[in-house]
Amino acid sequence: MPYEVTATRKRPQDFESLIGQEFVVSTLENAIKENRIAHAYLFSGPRGVGKTSSARLLAKALNCINGPSAHPCGVCESCVNIKAGSSVDVIEIDGASNNGVDAVRAIKEEVLFPPQSSRYKIYIIDEVHMLSISAFNALLKTIEEPPEYVIFIFATTELQKVPQTIRSRCQQFHFQLISQENIVKCLKSASEDLNIEADENALYWIAKEAAGSMRDSYTLFDQVAAFSEGHITLEKIREKLGLASSDAISSILRYCYLGQSSDAILALGDLFMQGSNESQIIKEFTSYIRTLLFYKEGVRRREILGFDESDLAKDLLDLYTKDMLETILKAFLDLYREIKTSLSPRFELELLISRLCSIRYLSTPTSIVEKLDEIAKAVSSGKFEIEKKTVTVPLSIGVKIEEKKEPVKTEIKQQEAEKKTEIKELNPVKNEEIKTRSIDEKTLLKDMSAEFKKSNLNLEARFIDSNVKSFTLDNSMLTLVMDSQMAVDKILSKRGQIEAIASRITGSSIRLQVELYSPEKKTYSKEIEYLRTIFKNTEPYEIKEEAIRREQPVRNDEAIGPDREDDEIDEG
Repeated sequence: MPYEVTATRKRPQDFESLIGQEFVVSTLENAIKENRIAHAYLFSGPRGVGKTSSARLLAKALNCINGPSAHPCGVCESCVNIKAGSSVDVIEIDGASNNGVDAVRAIKEEVLFPPQSSRYKIYIIDEVHMLSISAFNALLKTIEEPPEYVIFIFATTELQKVPQTIRSRCQQFHFQLISQENIVKCLKSASEDLNIEADENALYWIAKEAAGSMRDSYTLFDQVAAFSEGHITLEKIREKLGLASSDAISSILRYCYLGQSSDAILALGDLFMQGSNESQIIKEFTSYIRTLLFYKEGVRRREILGFDESDLAKDLLDLYTKDMLETILKAFLDLYREIKTSLSPRFELELLISRLCSIRYLSTPTSIVEKLDEIAKAVSSGKFEIEKKTVTVPLSIGVKIEEKKEPVKTEIKQQEAEKKTEIKELNPVKNEEIKTRSIDEKTLLKDMSAEFKKSNLNLEARFIDSNVKSFTLDNSMLTLVMDSQMAVDKILSKRGQIEAIASRITGSSIRLQVELYSPEKKTYSKEIEYLRTIFKNTEPYEIKEEAIRREQPVRNDEAIGPDREDDEIDEG
């Protein structure tokens, strides 16, 4: 007996064996029982889910010698011929190869003749969306008012390409994808028929790859059975088809989390050496990470996960957060789209793996808000502690600030929490121990000016030499009073370095305060005050009282004042 592929051998021969299309089956059976037969049907849905098989079952049910019956006998001449595809009254047409208007005109001429030996003349047009616009237009009138013995059954995988005028004249049935559980049951039955032992996880992998298509699952099953030598296992499938194992994927993800980029790249190279290609590796990573994400969210249904729980590395669930898994999954999905136009898909994949080695430092808005919320709760409960660590301040003169490591609680008073900072000199050439010594203000300014020049602070040194009006050194506070705003701003811009230089010179922690010099309010004689009222208190130049008195002498008995009339002033 010649070999018959599983998809053909397991094709449904009655409505009861049509898997996963309960709505279609119940509707057609009831229509046949009540003799509500339409003149045109439109079956749409994904590939390999039973559209053409349903069309043949409907033809058998209508033309069975015991029919019309929802349960055709399958042994009469009409049923046997329809099964074999040799019935003269059931015409199957491929819409992809007969898409012209001439083929439709031939159909219009044939429908004028009644069926030869059957009850109905049935036309099954597969991939009807491939017909041209002219062919559809030529078919409109025929399918709207055909002879009572003619029935049209259209099948298509792309319903949107069928004109609305055709769809409105047909009863439409949309076929659904078949679940993994149903596909696995059918694969178990097929393996038993062939006396082949099959592991359940291998059958689940086949069902997952078929993506809801029964025909695709049977085709892949035949391919796997050919090299499995009577026992189908997932290990054999991965070895022969060059697939990435779950252990290899989990190892790479573990290396990425630990930041071991070299080990991750080497493990990826091993997958390429085993025969895996970039697209297949990306698909395996995407599927595995998706499963980890769903499992972390509490999903346990195997048909949704796509993996057996034993294949998952549970330690990865503790290492990776939900945000991390979502980020990695999106990165692989984006990569799959990008490699189609990439110079080197392998380089793109290696680059992504290298970038994932810093995934543990990922910060998302959600994680930041959650962390802030935790800190706020800890502070409000009084349990929040901060550990001070040694901090190196990169000053130009090289100063290292060390703080004692001790926990500071929020409820401690502020004056107790403030610690004095130890300041040490960090000289790139030599380190000398700083000794505390007493120093007066003048010596301090002189030494500071000299240190400024050594530290390339020449402008600040000039300000110290010429613009300081007064200065005081009170304990740890050095107060400088400058005579210009520019000098104040310049000194303040270098406050950190100046404080460090002063601290190094004095041997103690010095804080700097800079103020602008404010001259005391000038006092004038009555005559000057009177003149200032005339000029509206403006001083365009300095008015010297002595010069005015020399230019305009005033008699002792005639004092100039605001109460004197203008004509009383001596004009001479």
